[in-house]
Amino acid sequence: MQTICYRVDGQDIQFAEKADQLVGGNPELEPQALFDYLYFHIIPAPRTVFKGVHRLPPGRTAEFRNGQLDIQPYWTPTFTEPDKPDFGQLKAEFLDLLKAAVARQLDGGKPACFLSGGTDSSTVTGMIAALGGRDATAYSIGFEAEGYDEMEFARIAAQRFGVQHREYYVTPDDLVRSMGLVAASFDQPFGNSSVVPAYHCAKMAHEDGVTRILAGDGGDELFGGNTRYAQQEVFGIYQQVPGWLRKGVMEPFFGIDAVARTPLLKKGSGYIRQANTPLPERLQNFNLVRRLGYEQVLTPDFLAQVDTQRVGVEQAQVWAEGRSAHEVDLHLAYDWRYTLAEADLPKVRGSSTLAGLQTGFPMLDDDLLAFAMRLPAHYKLNRRQLRWFFKEALRGFLPDEIITKKKQGFGLPFGVWVMKNQALRDLASDTMRSFATRGVVQPGFVKTLMDERMPEHPHYYGTMVWILMMAELWLREHAPNFKLASA
Repeated sequence: MQTICYRVDGQDIQFAEKADQLVGGNPELEPQALFDYLYFHIIPAPRTVFKGVHRLPPGRTAEFRNGQLDIQPYWTPTFTEPDKPDFGQLKAEFLDLLKAAVARQLDGGKPACFLSGGTDSSTVTGMIAALGGRDATAYSIGFEAEGYDEMEFARIAAQRFGVQHREYYVTPDDLVRSMGLVAASFDQPFGNSSVVPAYHCAKMAHEDGVTRILAGDGGDELFGGNTRYAQQEVFGIYQQVPGWLRKGVMEPFFGIDAVARTPLLKKGSGYIRQANTPLPERLQNFNLVRRLGYEQVLTPDFLAQVDTQRVGVEQAQVWAEGRSAHEVDLHLAYDWRYTLAEADLPKVRGSSTLAGLQTGFPMLDDDLLAFAMRLPAHYKLNRRQLRWFFKEALRGFLPDEIITKKKQGFGLPFGVWVMKNQALRDLASDTMRSFATRGVVQPGFVKTLMDERMPEHPHYYGTMVWILMMAELWLREHAPNFKLASA
């Protein structure tokens, strides 16, 4: 779970856990990394936001000799399947592995875990209780906003397993007070909006005397629990249509401009367009900054200094590293890199560290990972039913309400709050205006975003507001004098 950053200086190499430990007082920032941040809301390895400082990608080893750095993979995701899977045997093995994984992550102190009310965190909670941790405490956060709060399910899990349950409802005022603190605690801009709620949850645990907290992250990515896996299977159906029908009839018809503009038919045009886009590029069809338009969002000087196509090339390289005959497995391996290693784990680990806690991730236990890689693909995604095996194996252990609930997690009603809370709106306006002076985004876009886009769709455009705010709050602490040099 640790990261390694490095800087090569002639015949010497310096390395540290955090990128900002390898720079001086007036660091030079890397425009391409800033583009990555706006695109992904994080900065994936091997780049960091600092010029000349790199991060070793997950699953890689580095050898530095005679001034030369050689980076090679030491582990590649490789999936195998049993010829005749036996559900009963696999279930028994899985439950034993889960229990052992949770036991390994407990440190003998006060047992504690995050509890969102989803399947993963509820499973970790239940396994702690099964190990005798009836004095365990589960920590949950909620939001006073319709459609965002799932405290009900967290309460169901806590009651089912007989653990203590502590709740905290995050407010807009909490964001105003803590966004700057959380943003500055990372070694480079980090835009995952769940990080601030996660910090408040961890802070509550620390105030209770907890020193180590377990998280459920990883279950979706090991066992097929993200909705996009089922969505991509829908697009895969198109490729099963006979080629003569696709190329000779459907695509010519749905490619006609008038058809593509007709309300009832344009969905067909959109479906074919997406189905013909290869993975993983297809996953970015709804990428926020790309849909808004690079030229509308970013300044000409900034665009002149970045390669907007590089992100796609690098994603394709990561996708190609997976070894499986099944698309869902390749998607899982891709998410181990981009979702887990670059976003979710740094979010939980960073927010918990800031609150004074260590973290453990039992779902990412080595033995569980090996088990997941030999689990049949249709056990993960079964006729578009997500994480089929995981849920069936835990049926009777987890409450039925949690097995059947829709996935939600620690979603943050940020956009809704910005439109309703004046203090948060003032902070948003101030930070975005300040960021717009740095030469990365167009000042006119920032004004349009707040004055026109946000009232239209606060949830959707609130994401863009959030990542711009977090970038500016980070810059104020780490590079207050930064302004993009002209190309």
